[in-house]
Amino acid sequence: MNTVPARFSEFVFSAQPGFDEPTMREAFSHAVPLKSIVIYCYDPRVREIPGAVAQFLGDQVYPGEVVFNETGNRVGSTTTMGTVSVAAGRAVDALRSVTVGEFLFGIETVVVVHHSNCGATSYSTDGMITAFRHEHGADLSRVYDRGSISITDYEASLKYDTDLLRASPGVPRHAEILGLFYNTDTGELTEVIRNKGE
Repeated sequence: MNTVPARFSEFVFSAQPGFDEPTMREAFSHAVPLKSIVIYCYDPRVREIPGAVAQFLGDQVYPGEVVFNETGNRVGSTTTMGTVSVAAGRAVDALRSVTVGEFLFGIETVVVVHHSNCGATSYSTDGMITAFRHEHGADLSRVYDRGSISITDYEASLKYDTDLLRASPGVPRHAEILGLFYNTDTGELTEVIRNKGE
């Protein structure tokens, strides 16, 4: 039986004696060679999206293998594509993850995938705002961008999300940003947006 350590600081790199942030950042970029991030829905019906995107891109390793050191500790991975799974695959929920990915690994490609028969197409933005006000006494009207709450048009939602990513200072200007539509029934990916970056 495993026991829980009394203190977790031993697992925090920055809490270790002699910590050097630039050196640690360089080490992470080699240990985990992520170069792409795919943002997709947490709907369990579409869990194969990352693999489909890796095939679509053609030069990505996903899911890859975990790399162990001589003592059996997990010290790296061969995976080149990270994943962010959020409601409806909306970019607003993934922005911080893309920024962290760029800082630690150097991201070259960000892919947003919206899928057919998504739950976010089953309600309207006003419907959700009204329901939360009535059911929970909460006003969501100023909490989220209206354009990120529901999906009424897939081309419009992918354009909105790729534009949101491109406008963010936390997304590298050189990164290519793609917006893809995934057919839940056939597994087909369709490219809708490609923004090559600078």
